[in-house]
Amino acid sequence: MALIEYAGAIVLEVDGKEVEVVDYGVTNKTGRKLVKTMNRTGRAKGFARGVGEYELSITVVVPVAGDLDWGGIEGAKLTSFPNTEGGQRTSYLDCFTTEVGDKYSVENEQRRDIKMNAIREVKE
Repeated sequence: MALIEYAGAIVLEVDGKEVEVVDYGVTNKTGRKLVKTMNRTGRAKGFARGVGEYELSITVVVPVAGDLDWGGIEGAKLTSFPNTEGGQRTSYLDCFTTEVGDKYSVENEQRRDIKMNAIREVKE
């Protein structure tokens, strides 16, 4: 059996500036909604198409100097680069911040949790 190579670490760029990321997640909400009707079977009949959205959750380490203004981000481009050869780059366009929070623990560095939304996703 041949070995399979999997995607490795992700390098994240915000408007051309590389960011030190600890955790990174993307949720693609399709916008579809279940349509419930009053019928004899007591089951839903189908779904309705809605507006999709992309939710990004990022955890970054806080540098002593040169930190980004995470709360003020509007219209940004976030790009993730797979750290392997032949990996496909993914960009999220027109990103804006919805939440920013700080995290402290005894044994780790200071971290910042950021929640963002993106208007669209582009595979490059």
